[in-house]
Amino acid sequence: MPRYNYERLSAQDNMFLMMERPNVPMHVAATMIFEAGPLATSEGGIDIDRYKRAIESVLHRIPRYRQKLRWIPMSDRPVWVDDRHFNLDYHIRHRALPKPGNLRQLKDLAAHIMSQQLDRSKPQWEIYVVEGLEGDRFAVISKIHHCMVDGSSGTDLATILMSPSPDQEISEPAPYYPRPAPSGTELVRDELMHTATMPLQATRSLREFTSRVEDVRDELGKRARALGELVRWGAISASETPINGRLSPHRRCDWLTTPLHQVKDIRRAFDCTVNDVVLAVVTGAFREYLIHRRVDPSEIDFRISAPVSVRSAKEKGKLGNRVSSWIVRLPLGEEDPKAQLDAIRAATQDLKNSEQALGVDMIMKAAEYAPASLMSLGAQASSGPINSIVTNVPGPQFPLYTLGAKLLSMYPQVPLLDNVGIGVALFSYDGDLCWGFNADFEMVPDLDAFRREIERSLERLSTAAGVVRDSKASKAKPKSNG
Repeated sequence: MPRYNYERLSAQDNMFLMMERPNVPMHVAATMIFEAGPLATSEGGIDIDRYKRAIESVLHRIPRYRQKLRWIPMSDRPVWVDDRHFNLDYHIRHRALPKPGNLRQLKDLAAHIMSQQLDRSKPQWEIYVVEGLEGDRFAVISKIHHCMVDGSSGTDLATILMSPSPDQEISEPAPYYPRPAPSGTELVRDELMHTATMPLQATRSLREFTSRVEDVRDELGKRARALGELVRWGAISASETPINGRLSPHRRCDWLTTPLHQVKDIRRAFDCTVNDVVLAVVTGAFREYLIHRRVDPSEIDFRISAPVSVRSAKEKGKLGNRVSSWIVRLPLGEEDPKAQLDAIRAATQDLKNSEQALGVDMIMKAAEYAPASLMSLGAQASSGPINSIVTNVPGPQFPLYTLGAKLLSMYPQVPLLDNVGIGVALFSYDGDLCWGFNADFEMVPDLDAFRREIERSLERLSTAAGVVRDSKASKAKPKSNG
């Protein structure tokens, strides 16, 4: 047995590192707004020391939070090793808005934090505790590299860092004993051994695959069709629009809160899925926004990437990425909101029938046995020839707390892919649907206009469905639409 310890990144986790550029940071983020509650100090600030102790007490449940990246010499393959110089004060930072801080200032701060790459010489996460927010509230801005989490594992992480009970006790932190890291020579030796055993590993994986499926020929045919569908999408580029092009190094952030029951009522009225409703709302918003930007929506082929979780039950709670994606053509040429939803529902049903998500999943699995330099194919396939990305992650439908401070809203921020100027992320929480928008600073100077189009599109679809918004059904809490 080796005297050292480390873990290899999966091909998909490594892909998110390879996609990163100075102007394309690949971390996911979220801005969480809390009631100050018991964390408020007598001076009107936030008890940051108590907050740090609470995070430190659960770090033993998240080993990756005290690990850093290291690259195998003469290879593009990274591994996780324990950081023997780990310092919690570097990762949890204290910020303040000028009192009384407003939401516009908080959004600007979130955009600034979103624009900055994580330091690859340290564990790949940061938390900013922001005091001074009006209404006796504070914010927590969390960022974590996409090589560590996808949407589902990020939700699992939130339930570790927060509690469903306001009566949260801080336990004594478990001692941290970093494991010895391998030398460069040991990493190279292990990599050569890993490469030599790849044929055996591939054969074992094939046997496991054939033992799991009832009809091998049918399953292989299905996967070949899924891969062919993915190649077909990649053969024809999506249309150029004002929100597509080379990204600047700067970002804009915005967000919106809508009642979750409103979307569910529309779903029931039109007999579709919640995700169909979300994509129809996004369709109407992009249509009107591009008209605002002097684009004829009937003349463009507008596509989005919609991540799809392929995480199994036994993988629940584990960090890392187990995600594929759909490429969906949005019917921007349709003006009627019901026609938009009908087209989306038909498109997503076709994607389910064709199992397009299998194509990306196959490429990612094959990449485990391929040189890292060939993984650019997987990176292109996972993002696809698209105009935007829309990700929708279900969250807990009950309140969460940090040391008794109640979480009011959580606004996710998806990283922008190369050439993609707007990303839309949604998180459902405690009866609300929280929309987070991340955009390139230069390509999208009017992100607030896009946010307003999301609101209008949802209302148009509600009217078409005969859904009357009941303001009394929404929880009586501060809404954070800006």
